[in-house]
Amino acid sequence: MENEISLKPFFAGQGQRPYWIAGPCSAETEEQVMETAHGLENSGIDLFRAGVWKPRTRPNDFEGVGTKALPWLRRVKEETGLKVCTEVANAHHVHESLKYGIDVLWIGARSTVNPFSVQEIADALQGADIPVLIKNPINPDVKLWMGAIERIYGAGIRQIGVIHRGFSSFGNSTYRNQPRWQLAIELKRQFPDMAFICDSSHICGNREMLFDVSQKALDLNYDGLMLEVHPNPDAAWSDAAQQITPVVFTEMLSRLRFRQSTSTDPDFLDSLESLRGQIDEIDDEILALLGSRMKLADGIGAFKKKANISILQTSRWNEILEKGVEKGAKKGLSAELVLGIFKAIHQESINRQHKIMRE
Repeated sequence: MENEISLKPFFAGQGQRPYWIAGPCSAETEEQVMETAHGLENSGIDLFRAGVWKPRTRPNDFEGVGTKALPWLRRVKEETGLKVCTEVANAHHVHESLKYGIDVLWIGARSTVNPFSVQEIADALQGADIPVLIKNPINPDVKLWMGAIERIYGAGIRQIGVIHRGFSSFGNSTYRNQPRWQLAIELKRQFPDMAFICDSSHICGNREMLFDVSQKALDLNYDGLMLEVHPNPDAAWSDAAQQITPVVFTEMLSRLRFRQSTSTDPDFLDSLESLRGQIDEIDDEILALLGSRMKLADGIGAFKKKANISILQTSRWNEILEKGVEKGAKKGLSAELVLGIFKAIHQESINRQHKIMRE
């Protein structure tokens, strides 16, 4: 399906400049919305965001003020000239947003995870001409994300962008939602012409990490950022810890660096081509070594089958990991990288030995 999708640029200058989206997590009161908008109107943002309907985990949490906030967003457009966007989760939200002249819609992570919800939104969008942003699903499933894109595209929408807001995970984490950058990179590979926006606020869940995560996204060639901004973050009715003031937001934008996707400088291109050529040679060597390693694993599998020995040998596996991390550190490799590589190799070895056991 990805080869059949032909998109219009999501915004003018896509790929040449960053696209900034900012505003409060929730539209709480008309005064709060207008104060935030006026605080941002000269900051250079492209789109003012505010949640009108808020899908919450618990029924007693603040779920947004609903349709009555849409006139506030219309007032933002009239007084500041900013375009406005909000989240929709069902057909009613779509119809109300279109009625009040919302410029851009986004589909949240809790909706993207449910194909029925996305299809309902897509059906409501039939015949509309409005840009739509699609957040990643809450669980790390690229196909669900792709499916949401395809459903919205099937409704006739041609200005589609995606928002990477991180993925839910169990246990303690530095992030509110694990970024798992590689999943977003895979989607970018599938849809290279699509606008990619990073929702740093939801990845971080706190103010302290916002700059670093935002800069990393720009370094990875994202097209822009979505950040939550509130005139009094500590008093926000939702997600207070991750919101910043308009002043802090404007100062942060001044420090962020947007990277161009390529260069026409011949010296740069020649040097890059040389280094990439060396990497290709090393990659070929790695693949050859992995092929040799798997042949040895096959031999071990045959011996285990003959001796009626189980595939998994925990003590040996622990020994490989410990030695690998120790040796990798001496070569400047992170434990995360070494463990990821060895776990993938180990799983392939298990799969091959299991096949031998069944023969």
